[in-house]
Amino acid sequence: MRRRRLAHAALAGLLVVGGLGAAAAFPASATGSAPAHRDVSARPASDGILTAMRHDFGLTPEQAEARLADEKTATALDPKARRIAGAAYAGSWFDARSGRLTVAVTADAPAATRRALDAAGADVRTARHSARRLDSVKSRLDRLSAPSGISGWHVDAKANKVVVDIVREDRSDNDVQRFLAKVRESGPVTVKTVADAPRTLAAGTVGGDPYYTGNVRCSIGFSVYGGFVTAGHCGQPGAGVSGWDGSYIGTFQGSSFPDNDYAWVSVGSGWWTVPVVLGWGTVSDQLVRGSAVAPVGSSVCRSGSTSHWHCGTVLALNETVNYSQGAVHQLTRTSACAEPGDSGGSFITGDQAQGTTSGGWGNCSSGGETWFQPINEILGRYGLTLHTYTG
Repeated sequence: MRRRRLAHAALAGLLVVGGLGAAAAFPASATGSAPAHRDVSARPASDGILTAMRHDFGLTPEQAEARLADEKTATALDPKARRIAGAAYAGSWFDARSGRLTVAVTADAPAATRRALDAAGADVRTARHSARRLDSVKSRLDRLSAPSGISGWHVDAKANKVVVDIVREDRSDNDVQRFLAKVRESGPVTVKTVADAPRTLAAGTVGGDPYYTGNVRCSIGFSVYGGFVTAGHCGQPGAGVSGWDGSYIGTFQGSSFPDNDYAWVSVGSGWWTVPVVLGWGTVSDQLVRGSAVAPVGSSVCRSGSTSHWHCGTVLALNETVNYSQGAVHQLTRTSACAEPGDSGGSFITGDQAQGTTSGGWGNCSSGGETWFQPINEILGRYGLTLHTYTG
């Protein structure tokens, strides 16, 4: 859908001519006045996020607000809980049923540590293997060359194991079986069968509200000062970027793929950035206020130029995904769907930026899963500052 004019409900003073990908950059025809806005500081998220949550999770308005408030509390508690647990830390996740952060610790965790976690507001569970042990096993797998029938691997804190995903139709492949035999020797590993292999989500040139690099269409992720971040597989350093109408936006200044899947594009020629994720007319646009990492189990919503708004759950952190082009590390796995052309688009929990769309399997008709590159890693790699709204 090409929009001729887009009004941001929360940024009433900014009018945008034309549409962009998951746009964080806007043309010079936008007004430059200070934005008027209503006070949303007391709410866990904008009306758009709440609407999407109600639609994709089947929640009432009150349940959607309560879950996002609980997730915000769990997100703030997570790094504190890791420090309290210390060497006994065995993983953590948000439990949607209890609305609390669950923290696993090894059996040798002192009673004082368990009491401190309980006092901080976490539910405590006992696990056999520490997070350090599981991360070490995953690191050994990261050094292996995996066949195409292995779609990826990650640490599952709930299972207290490293999960290796194999594509269903490749279960009997000799190379897959040899790889599995090798990884089982590495430590606590379990195997899971998945429906399909992940793929990157760039697309050929079609109409809509994307950005283009040559004949590749992708989606803008988040504004940073001086440009925006997106997926690395969408373009190489030096490649020019144009908007939906063919006008020049800027240039890829940095890009990495595979191994990583991130990039940033400088903005020029009258374009500038604002801290907004588009709702595509389905929901209101969302202000970006920070980049606190949502724990496993949290809700997350995605915006992209093909499938627009969809929500899901964070399924795993720090996953290695074995694309046909090569392995990409430290991705976050979600149950949100995506389609070709959504690459680079925004993942956000509440008003906190999470990352940029990398790839996935399935689609938004039959369902699937999607991975994103965490935003804080991209910012740190290129020394960028996320453009956030502080009103």
